[in-house]
Amino acid sequence: VQLVESGGASVEAGGSLTLSCAASGSTFDTHCMAWFRQAPGKAREGVATIDSEDDSTFVADSVKGRFSISKDNAKNTLTLQMNSVKLKDSGMYYCAAGEGRSYCRGPFTRHDFGRWGQGTQVTVS
Repeated sequence: VQLVESGGASVEAGGSLTLSCAASGSTFDTHCMAWFRQAPGKAREGVATIDSEDDSTFVADSVKGRFSISKDNAKNTLTLQMNSVKLKDSGMYYCAAGEGRSYCRGPFTRHDFGRWGQGTQVTVS
């Protein structure tokens, strides 16, 4: 599967932003989709996941109540809705795909995901 993110932009604190990830190619082995982010000098952090089988989601505590993850199977698109953004939400956001389901509801690390997009930049000021 190939992943391409879009939607990154500069946004003021308190605002909203929608990130999209277009998936193409074979998605047969993909059972968990995720959004990660990475700020300069910091480790890549898992933000949210969605199980491809039952649409159950997991959202990290750092963004709970502000961010939500969803997918559109007809369009092969993964979305991250970001509301009430904060300065600390700045960073490169990555879409990722994994074959397993056991880690999809957390805890999980970047090593659980074998496919990655190139990232899209979010800057909150």
